[in-house]
Amino acid sequence: MAKRIITTDETEEDLRLEPSLRPQLLDQYIGQEKAKKSLKIYIKAAKDRGESLDHVLFYGPPGLGKTTLAGIIANEMGVNLKVTSGPAIEKPGEIAAVLNSLNEGDVLFVDEIHRLNRQVEEVLYPAMEDFAIDIMIGKGAAARSIRLDLPRFTLIGATTRAGLLTAPLRDRFGVIHHLEYYTEDELQTIVLRSAHVLGVEINEQGALEIAKRSRGTPRLANRLLKRTRDYAQVMHDGRITDEAAREALDFLDVDPMGLDNLDREILSTMIGKFQGGPVGLDTLAAAIGEDSGTIEDVYEPYLIKNGFLVRTPKGRAVTDHAYLHLGLTLPERAGV
Repeated sequence: MAKRIITTDETEEDLRLEPSLRPQLLDQYIGQEKAKKSLKIYIKAAKDRGESLDHVLFYGPPGLGKTTLAGIIANEMGVNLKVTSGPAIEKPGEIAAVLNSLNEGDVLFVDEIHRLNRQVEEVLYPAMEDFAIDIMIGKGAAARSIRLDLPRFTLIGATTRAGLLTAPLRDRFGVIHHLEYYTEDELQTIVLRSAHVLGVEINEQGALEIAKRSRGTPRLANRLLKRTRDYAQVMHDGRITDEAAREALDFLDVDPMGLDNLDREILSTMIGKFQGGPVGLDTLAAAIGEDSGTIEDVYEPYLIKNGFLVRTPKGRAVTDHAYLHLGLTLPERAGV
């Protein structure tokens, strides 16, 4: 399948664009009110005691601001932020080196923390609990273990697959927050703020149109804003109105519900070839030429969340809502 503009996976363009758009303080952060309120209390309490913040775990779908919140926590605490990821740390010695490089109170952010291997995790356990690591010196009968003290630090973990975290690691986090999808009003505010940072002229209706099609995700909202800016610059006067936004997003094949042509292909294939289902995941994957894991992890969550698709004991099935959205007549037996 073709590269998607509507994917929530981080792209090279996002890596260039997002740092300039990220808020630096909690008061500038839009959305996630429950998490934000809790963090304000925990941060103030830790600062008043002169201690480092307890370890924090953020989990939820990609693109909702986990990395941004880690940066904000470091800024609010007035300490340095060191960023790494689970797949990047392959050996226990590597995580030991990272931990030993931290200063008192620093924040270590580990993205995709569920992908740490077990040996690396075991180094983290005493580091998180006792702020110390055990290192083996020598080999064979002469090998001995020494304990190195670490500065007190805050580990912030982020994961899109909380169920894959081991219980011993999860239990060592004192603060755990599930990040929710954003409302249209919150995304509209984010689009207006990002447009101001980028120097893009936009009205509230244009920002709302982008927000409606952003699948509840700020990363997508900012990406669609940038593409809409390009379209408005060439096809209009450079100002993003509701008309310009609609034209640009239709041009990008992102419909009013945030579905792109690949989402619609999944639904139309199920309807056209399998009478709406139920159909097994592997069979569906073969029919559309996509990996079954990609369908399950990337495409399905949004389709299920918005009522286009359901999982049944016999397989996947489309709903009446999917037929109506695609402009198709409901079959007599459709009613899942």
